[in-house]
Amino acid sequence: MHPETPPTDSTLDEAVSVFVELRPRLFGIAYRVLGSAVEAEDVVQEVWLRWQRTDRSVVISPVAFLSSTTTRLAINVAQSARVRRETYIGPWLPEPVDTSADPALGAQRAEALELALLLVLQRLNPTERAAYVLREAFDYTYAGIAEMLGLTVVNVRKIVSRARRHLTAEQHGTVDAVEHRRLLEAFVSAAQTGNITSLESLLAPDVVSLSDGNGIRGAARVPVLGRARVANLSTAARRFWPGTEVRFVEANGRGGVLLYRDGLPSTFMTIAASREGVHRVLWLFAPGKIASFLGSRPRLAAA
Repeated sequence: MHPETPPTDSTLDEAVSVFVELRPRLFGIAYRVLGSAVEAEDVVQEVWLRWQRTDRSVVISPVAFLSSTTTRLAINVAQSARVRRETYIGPWLPEPVDTSADPALGAQRAEALELALLLVLQRLNPTERAAYVLREAFDYTYAGIAEMLGLTVVNVRKIVSRARRHLTAEQHGTVDAVEHRRLLEAFVSAAQTGNITSLESLLAPDVVSLSDGNGIRGAARVPVLGRARVANLSTAARRFWPGTEVRFVEANGRGGVLLYRDGLPSTFMTIAASREGVHRVLWLFAPGKIASFLGSRPRLAAA
């Protein structure tokens, strides 16, 4: 704990400068741990308040102090979020963020940023999640992570290794961004025209479709499994696609689609794909999460 001291104008200006420079990184850490841009923003705001109140003259490394504070707060929020999500109706999906201005979202590498991978990360406990994110996306040393999390270096190495194996198995050997965009465009085209044969040819045998609507009408409340069922769901042309405007966007370092109805954004959709084809189809209907995505570009630019 660092003692609190009233800041002078000059020291506060310096604190602002340091924080603004590091803010994209802090948001990137919190977002990957939480899978929620809104919750990550709240964490970063709390970190700023603590940074203002801290006696910064005794802080040896602002990067280490701010990263550690962000990580610990994000873990606390993640632990309480797990309880809240138990009452969520249907599948819960991470909030997408616009990464057109920052493809890696404040990280040294873009790891743990794709929506499908963020979803898998939620299966890890918050501490495991944080250790993996700090190592793989931000390249912190094992010793640095151990200090942040109050663990031994040996434990951190084991946690990161275990998480890496788990997540690698779930990724199915993901395709690059160009192939992902090609498959996404082909998927949307086939779905719009109701071409089930073409759509099934794009899908992996173990494809799963997840719809996040938290009880909103029209959103499937259980995962939909298998080529035939996912293709039939995605080509419900008479009920869904007519009158819908399709706009391609960049979300979490990959292509995504915003669907507009009557000029208003109603649905976000993206895929996860491997060499076997599309293995995850993610539909987001929850208005709050769509609004968060639309607001993410100016928010991140302001960071």
